[in-house]
This record gives sequence, C-alpha cells and structure tokens, in this order.
Amino acid sequence: MWKIFVINPGSTSTKIAVYGEGKSPLEETIRHKPGIIWTFPSVTDQLNYRLDMIRSWLRELGETIVSFSAVAVRGGLLKPLPGGTYLVNEPMLDDLVHNRYGEHASNLGALMGHDLVQGYAVPCYMVDPVVVDEMEPVARLSGHPLLPRKSIFHALNQRAIARKAARVLGKNYQDCRFVVAHLGGGISVAAHDQGRVVDVNNALDGEGPFSPERSGTLPAGQLVELCFSGKYSKQEVLRMVKGNGGVTAYLGTADLREVEVRSANGDSGAGQVLEAMVYQIIKEIGAYAAVLGGSIDAIVITGGIAYSSRLTDLIRAGVKAFAPVLIYPGEDENGALAEGVIRVLTGEEKARIYG
Repeated sequence: MWKIFVINPGSTSTKIAVYGEGKSPLEETIRHKPGIIWTFPSVTDQLNYRLDMIRSWLRELGETIVSFSAVAVRGGLLKPLPGGTYLVNEPMLDDLVHNRYGEHASNLGALMGHDLVQGYAVPCYMVDPVVVDEMEPVARLSGHPLLPRKSIFHALNQRAIARKAARVLGKNYQDCRFVVAHLGGGISVAAHDQGRVVDVNNALDGEGPFSPERSGTLPAGQLVELCFSGKYSKQEVLRMVKGNGGVTAYLGTADLREVEVRSANGDSGAGQVLEAMVYQIIKEIGAYAAVLGGSIDAIVITGGIAYSSRLTDLIRAGVKAFAPVLIYPGEDENGALAEGVIRVLTGEEKARIYG
C-alpha cells in the first residue's frame, strides 16, 4: 500500500496531506499571516519559514519522511513541458530557485519537497505544473510572430478531471476526446485529444472568456489605445487584465455568490454580467469542439464556479448539442498530486525527467 506526502504551496497558505494506507486522506492547510509572509524579500526566502511549519505538523502526527513511499509537490513556473509526473532533479531546482520562468509561491513546492527527502531514499515528484504545453504547432500562431500563443492553464485539475470522466465512461483517458472547462477565478478551456491537451487558452495572462478576476480576450486595437493614452501605468493595465478584470471590473466583486444574489434581487446589471460570462464560456467551448472536429466523448465542467447550478444549467443548455455534459464541481489538487505519483509507483506511467 502506497503512502504519499503532498505539498501544495499557495501565496498565503501551504496545503499538506497524507494519502494512502487504505485510509481517508489526512489534510491540513497552514495559513500564513500576510504581515509575516510579505516581510520576506522574495518567495524563495520563505522556504525555511514554511518548512519549519511542515516539519512541526509531521512531528505532531508522529510521522517521519522515511515512512512515505514518495513526496508529491505542486508544479512551479518552469519551461514549457509535456504533461506528466516529473522526478524533482537539480536542473528543475536550479530553474525554480532562480525564478528563471517567473516567481510564484508554487515554485516552493519542489524546493520544499527536495529539502525534506535529502539523505533519505524517498523520491520527490512534481505532477502536471501550470506550464504543461502540448499545443499543436498551428495553435501557437496568434496572428503576429512577436506574440505567440502560450499554454498556461489549470493543467493539474484539468487532466485529473479528464481521467475521472474517462473512468465514468468506461474508457482510458488516452482513448478519449474531451473539451474541459475549468471555471474559477480564472477560466481555462482546453481540447484534450487522446491524452494530450492540443489547444487551450492562456488562462493567466488574458485569453478566452472573462472570469471573476480576469478580463479574457480584449479588443486589441482598443487595448493599444488604452495603453498609450497616458492615463494608466503598465502595472495598472496589467491589473485590469489580471486581478481587477472581468466580473470585478464590472461589479466591484469577484464573489459570484454575491453577484447571483444581486441578480436574484433585481439587479439587472449583475444578471447581464453573469449572462455575458456564460455566453463567452459557451463560445469558447464551441471553438474547442471545432478544434476536435466535433467528435467528442464529453464536455467536462469543473472548478469552483461549477457549484452554481444556475450557471452550469445555462452552460449545459448552450453546449449539450456538441456532446454529453459531465459536471465535477471544485477541484482536488492534493488528490491529483497523489494520484500522479501513484501512477508512477505502480508502473502505469514512467516518470519524466526535466532538463
């Protein structure tokens, strides 16, 4: 029976969990006070601070690293790579510690896992980081060679949910064709073609449908005019696109539960914004259905927004003509990390090597 220790760092928290031994997962979210976490000059400088808390939790459980079959960590910002489970190695650690491809709390996952297994015969793996890139060459051309399209999306949850959908259909993921829509603070819609994500919107930097926090695709000419109007700094424009865009820009909140209540109480503006977001999600799903030639096993809806039956009912009505619709609300990143490592330990998959 495998026993996996999971480390999933976020900007102000570190989620940890123990999976295996035939028991329900034991999970904990260590919350870091902003007043402390923001005192560190860089994300990398938080390493020992977070590690001390993890080690304390393990001691309270009476666990040691040698009791685990492996450590599974959330993926950080690395160079584009195919999906899969990667053995944490020196080239990966070097890229993360120097933030060569960007600075984010997720970069700490591999660094913390590697530190914990030092001196022990316990492997450390990273599963499906956000930079998974399996796009077809034709999908990379945006319309200008200086602006290639990039694959940055909710790879971990998308692929885990796609595998779950395949099992429900009695098939292997590698034999299925899905359009998967992850609906959260950011929205990613992807074409999964027999185990590969061959096209997906850049959910981080502004492509696809607008979301609670992101603007999605904007009219290019108007955006250029805005940038050179002299009214806004570069950082202010970037915040319009990511963080203060989408529903937040229209209604002053990213909380869709609040927006639904406002709409139900007669706020026509709130209702229109919800309908527009759903409209754009339906259009995006239709576009990726076309990428797969209309031959699709299922359309899969996941993420936090999928808890809203009002919104999922509207999306289902708009896309049901393309394929059956499967809905899996929320996300289970910790479980997806553990499952990715177990696939390697059982021989179902081979571990990939970063370099």
